This record gives sequence, structure tokens and C-alpha cells, in this order.
Amino acid sequence: MRTEDVLAAIATGLWRWDNASGTVSLDSEAARLLGLPAEPVELAEVAVRSRFHPVDWNEINGIVNLAVAEGTLAEARLRIMDEDGRVLRTVRSRSKPLENRTADGRLDYELIGTIQEIAEPQPGTTAAHTPITGDWRRSREAFLLDAGRALAEARSTAEVLRVAASLSMPGFSPDGLAVFGVAGDRLSIIGHHGHGPGDEGPFSDMRLDTAYPAAEVVRTGRAIYLPTPEDYKRRFPATWPLAQRFGRTSWAFLPLIVAGRTMGAWMAAFKHPVSFSPDERSVLTTVARMLAQALQRAGVAESERELTTGLQRSMMPQLGPEIPGMQIAARYVPTGGGLQVGGDWYDMIPLPSGRFALVIGDVQGHDVRAAGLMGQLRIAVRAYASEGHRPDAVLSRASRFLAGITDSYEDSDDQSPRFATCLYAECDPRTGMLEVARAGHPDPAIRMTDGTVLMRPTAGGLPLGIVPDTDYPTTRFTLEPGETMMLCTDGLIETGGHDLDTGWARLRAILESETPGPEDGADLDGGHLERLADLLVQAVHGPSSHHTTGPLADRREDDIAVVLLCREGEGCGCGTPLLHPSRPARRTMLTVAQAEPERIAGARQQIRELLHDWADEEQVDSAVLMVSEMVTNVLMHTDGDALLVAEAVGELGGRRLRVEVADASDELPHKRHPGEMASSGRGVLLMEMLADTWGVDPQGEGKSIWFELYEQSKPPSD
Repeated sequence: MRTEDVLAAIATGLWRWDNASGTVSLDSEAARLLGLPAEPVELAEVAVRSRFHPVDWNEINGIVNLAVAEGTLAEARLRIMDEDGRVLRTVRSRSKPLENRTADGRLDYELIGTIQEIAEPQPGTTAAHTPITGDWRRSREAFLLDAGRALAEARSTAEVLRVAASLSMPGFSPDGLAVFGVAGDRLSIIGHHGHGPGDEGPFSDMRLDTAYPAAEVVRTGRAIYLPTPEDYKRRFPATWPLAQRFGRTSWAFLPLIVAGRTMGAWMAAFKHPVSFSPDERSVLTTVARMLAQALQRAGVAESERELTTGLQRSMMPQLGPEIPGMQIAARYVPTGGGLQVGGDWYDMIPLPSGRFALVIGDVQGHDVRAAGLMGQLRIAVRAYASEGHRPDAVLSRASRFLAGITDSYEDSDDQSPRFATCLYAECDPRTGMLEVARAGHPDPAIRMTDGTVLMRPTAGGLPLGIVPDTDYPTTRFTLEPGETMMLCTDGLIETGGHDLDTGWARLRAILESETPGPEDGADLDGGHLERLADLLVQAVHGPSSHHTTGPLADRREDDIAVVLLCREGEGCGCGTPLLHPSRPARRTMLTVAQAEPERIAGARQQIRELLHDWADEEQVDSAVLMVSEMVTNVLMHTDGDALLVAEAVGELGGRRLRVEVADASDELPHKRHPGEMASSGRGVLLMEMLADTWGVDPQGEGKSIWFELYEQSKPPSD
């Protein structure tokens, strides 16, 4: 009996599908099963395709491509339809893809296989979904969508492995997983699930030429399916003892391929038997592709984080040795995009004189070039400072240095020069004396011992690198015991849609609200200062910052650098507290030069901030008016600068404010009687009307005009 007669007796037909020519050859039984006359025939692909249900055609197309890629059998169920769209029968197709070359040398394939009728109840006269093509397919698609979303959100290799271990595949979830990576000619385990500690030992360093399924998958790029232990033992007898002890029944080893390169293998092991039908293989293959993409993304992200961490560690110094009587805390937060490196930096520099310098700066930009310029500029500033130069000389030399390297910087994409803002403060730890030079940078803020925060105006010049030969005047003031100075870049102020005014208001609220409690009293390690630094950063980058945006429409993101310097004393949270503390004094000092009359507005603002909790608002207005008058008189009637010193002492409700304005002129003020239209001459009259006491003290060179106000010293008028 011929083979064709045997196959016809069991309702099985033969077919040959040539993908290159687009023709299909059918024997008589295969033609009958497809609803054609029972005779051998060769048809065009489109004629055969019209006999399949459209859903099933899409299904078999994917199964064939998978079989071609893996070199396995293509198995599928197909519904045969007549010309009226009714289902005639359901057949099972089993075919083997074979590679061949076309006449033009192109590599293609042909399918040779069988078609057999399935003896099962027919769904009726319309094309209904079978269990394979219906609910199971919908369940599979939902699973793949969820798996793709979860793997796409994973940001590290560990997260990817956790997601892979938690995937619940429809109907055949594995209970053992392992991901293998390739390093040279060695196979290693990146991660595993469902195994005990130490189980990965024999597989952690395996040669690629080992007779092990994962090694063969990496070598060939083709998946291996082992439905039974007998299959495993027959194909890989050398490594079967290693797998036997885990008690698994079925295994699937799939390649992890990205951009045509096999980067590893994925093993899914099952305790229950799995036949690895085409649908199950399709699911496993899709998951393996998504897993490979997720692992590659995680690897790139981890490499970028490692690069960022290395750059930060190399460019951001440690704060150095402890300084007797002082505490220092610092933070650096890169912007959220790119490599997370930018142009902000801070530094602490020991000086030959026994003092130390604090530097904070911001190079224009948030890219790699800004980070590179920042590193060079930081080293230059440290070198100039270590040579013993004064603050103004350090910034002048740094400006020439930055202008020189940016002018010679050749970059095809960006040839524009860069500038940098910087603040350099030299500190004497014994006396708390600070000498500050500023190059376009925000002024420092001082948190006084009672929690009041003032901006400390300092003289400044242009940012570094704009004009090479620029002078940077120096401002000198004293950090009193218990006071804390904050230096920061504009990122801390303006991030979150804030401008300079609203940003400072936000930071001032944090600085004034964080008052050391009793538990912080003996904080010798500066823990309170570290918590304060964290609070400042959280106010900008914490969850609450997204609900307290500034008046600007956009949320401008920038790097952040902040440095806190505390001189140990009463009320600061550092050092040893006094047993019976008294309310500390508030002091501020400001110089208004002849060439800077605009700083009179800063003097008025200093007085208002100093008296922010004064009981009588009218007294605050009076003090501001008298300060404005005194400083203006110095600039108008003398050739020197005005030095303003203000101090508030005493307990709340009974404090005394004393304000002195000194100048170098020996001419004493005198009382005049100006007319109605006069524009001057009322200074002394204002002092007599508004001040509780006032006076003029001659000095060795010049004089000092002063007044005092007593809080709630005058009863309210009718």
C-alpha cells in the first residue's frame, strides 16, 4: 500500500509551501480538506489563504516565523471556510521550515508538512472562536501587555529580575527562572528565582563550549525546548546531573537578543509537564525579547549612574578635617536629566594662614562640558587659594583662567563662551571673621541665634569669565557664636518655578522654622546642621515642592549646591548649650558706598527683616524712615561711605533697637527749619519726633549718628 493511500485513509494530506515563489502544492487529500476538488493541484498563495479564517491566518503567520527562527516544527489549528464564510472543518497543520536559496542568491524557506482533520463538534454555520483562538488568545494578549508595561518601567537589573519572577503566564507559569549573561567566553548567572542560595554555583562560571542548554542557546541564537526529563538527558547527558537535583519536569531555554546580538539566555523551568505548543512558545519568545530589551535598558541606566557617581566623587570634595568651634554641612543635587552632572560645585580649602576658605559656584549649563569646566575651575580656585592669595585676587585670577580656557575651547556644536558665578569666603575659625568676595553669585544668608534669617548684602563683581580683568571687592563681617551662614547656588532658590524673591521666602521659612530642640542641645557631631541641609533640599525636591510651585509658569530645573557653616554657640544646635540661656542679640551691618546709592533700598530691607517680629509696626516704619534719612545724608553731604550697624537686644515685648550710621566727616548735623517747599533739612526733626533717644558721637576720624527705639515703649495714641 502506498504512503499516499495510508494518509488519505486517516484524512491526512500533504502540502508544500514555497515562500520564495508564493506557490502552494497540495495532494488530493489536502485539496479536499481545503474544500477544493480532490486532486493534486498547485495554487497561488492568495488562493490558499482565502480558505483560512482571517484570525487563524494571522496566527499561523506568526507561528511559522517563530519556527523559522528556532528551527522547530510549526503547529497550528486552522478553520477552513467556504466561499460564503461558513466554517467547513477544523484541521491541524504540522510543517517543517527548510531553508533554501533563491535564483538571485537570497536566503528563503519552504514549508513541508501535513494537514489532518480534527474530529470535534463543529461550531455551526458561522466562524466562532475555538478555545485556542478565543479566550486563551485574549488572556495571552492581556498578559503580554501587562508584562511589557512592567518590564518597561523597571530601572535596574534587580527590578527587571523581580518583574520577570513575578510574571504569571497564562496556563503554564514557570516556578524556576534564571538569566544567564555572557562575559567573553564564559557564561554566568545574572539572577535567578525559585532556587536556593548557592544553587547557582555550578552554573556561575561556565565555558560557552560546555554541553549545557544555555551555552548552546548563546552559541547558536536558537531556543531549546525540553518537554520531558528524558529529552534533557538524551540531548545533554553531561550536564543532566546538574539539573536533575532541582526536580523540574520541563525546561525552556531562550536567547536574549538585542539588535541582532545574543547577550545571554533565559531559562524557564516547570515542575509540571509542558508540551511547549506553538502558542506557548510564542508567549515565551515574546517575553524573552521584552526581557532582553529591559535588561539592556537597565544596563545602560546603571552604567550612566555609575559614570555620574564617579564624576561626582571625583569633582565633589569631602569637607575635610573638623574645625574647632565650627560645623559644616554641604549637599549637591544634580538636575534630573541626562547624565545628572552639571556645573555647580562647592569646596572647602585649608589655607596656609591657619584659616580656611569656603567656595561655591555655578558654571553656566547642565551638560558634560559644564561639568568639565567646573572641574577645571574648581582645581584652579583651590590652587590660587593654596598659594595664599586674598579672596579678591583668587576670583580675579579665576576669571582670567576661565576666560582663557573658554576662548580656546574648540567644539563644533557649541563654540559660545561660558561664564560662572562664584562666592569665595575666607574664615578665621577663632574670631568668626569672614572676608567675602562675590562674582555674580547670590548673597549669603545668616540665620541668627534666635532663628531670624537675614540676607547679608556683600559687594560683588561680574561673573567669572566675562571680562578677564575684573576687580572683586571684599566684604568683611563677623559670624557671631550661634549663627549659621548659608551659601547656595540659584538652583536652590529658583527650582520649582520660583524667582529670587519667592525662592528666598521659601528658604527663609525653612531656616526660621527649624529651631534646635532640647534633644539637639548637645549635638557635637553637627547632626542638626545635617538635618537642616536635608530640609532645604527636600523643600525644593521633596513631594511637597510639587504642590507649592512659584509664580512662574514653568518648573525650571537646575543643579543645586548648598553649604552651611555654623559657629558653635548658644541656640545653634551645635556644641554644648548654656544652662540658663538668655535671648541673644540680633545684629546686622551694611556698608553703602558713594558709588552704590541703590544699596539704600537694601539697608531699608535689612531693618525690616531684623524687626520682622517687632510688636509695633509703626515703630518699624519709623526705624526704616530714619535709617533711609541717615544713610542718604551721608551720601549727599560727605565724600565717604556710610557704615550701618543695627542691633536688637532684650526679651520679646521689651527689646531695644540701636542703629548707628558712621561716616568719615567731622561735620556734625544741626537742626534747621525748612520751609514747606524745601526738599531737605528735616533729618534732625525726624530723629526728635520718632526716636526714643538719639545722638551724635564724634570719633577719631568722623562721627557716628545713632538712635534707639524701645519696643512698645510708647502708649498707643488716641
